[in-house]
Parts: sequence; C-alpha cells; structure tokens
Amino acid sequence: MLTKIEHIGIAVKDINIANDLYTRILGVPPYKSEIVESEHVITSFFKTGESKIELLQATSPQSAIAKFIEKRGEGIHHIAYDVPDIATAMQYFNNNGFKLLNEQPKRGADNKLVCFIHPKDCNGVLTELCQEIPLS
Repeated sequence: MLTKIEHIGIAVKDINIANDLYTRILGVPPYKSEIVESEHVITSFFKTGESKIELLQATSPQSAIAKFIEKRGEGIHHIAYDVPDIATAMQYFNNNGFKLLNEQPKRGADNKLVCFIHPKDCNGVLTELCQEIPLS
C-alpha cells in the first residue's frame, strides 16, 4: 500500500536561506517551487536520487507551518509516503483506527492528492499520504 517514502517535509522560517543551504548540502538547486494557497505555504522541492526534500515556509500566521515553527522551531515537519490509490489508503487507515486529518483527499504541492494522519497515531510523526494526480 505504501510504495515508498515520497518526501520529507521540513518547516523553515525563510525559504530563500533554506534553498541556499539545501543547494549546498545536496549539490543541486530546487527543481520546483510553488505556493499552496489552501495551506498558506510556499514550497521548494529538491531531488537527489529517489529521495525528495520539501521545504515549507508559512505565508500566513494562521498556517500550520507558522504554528509548528512557533511551537517547535524549524525542522522535520512530516514524512510523506507514496500510495497508488489515496482513497483506498485512507479507507485502510481509517478502518484500522488511525485519525485522518481530512475526510477527503485534497490537492497538495508537486501535483499530488494528499491526506494527513494525526501524529498521535504515528509515534508523534505527522504522516502524509500522496498520490500523483494523472496528467490529462
């Protein structure tokens, strides 16, 4: 059901500074940046081999990222897993006692449908399910 780690999300205060840092760490620039209005974030994605890193900066004080940084500081925000069928994955986790943070998949960054599982059900780790949206 979970086919691979899709990406690791890292909350940052300043995406430009973080982009410079991760370009130096990974040896490649971000391949994509986008604003996700519904989540009040700007994101940057890096890819190295099969692995992806998503940097997230809040664009509003109401953003979950702003609240995360205020409470915990910058750092790992979530781990995302690729799933072939998000509706089936959501049903599986819901049926097995996991609290989903959204009832329906929603559009996320990087052309994905996403759903989050409450961190209390995953040893304190916010877990994201991601399904690629087919290009039409």
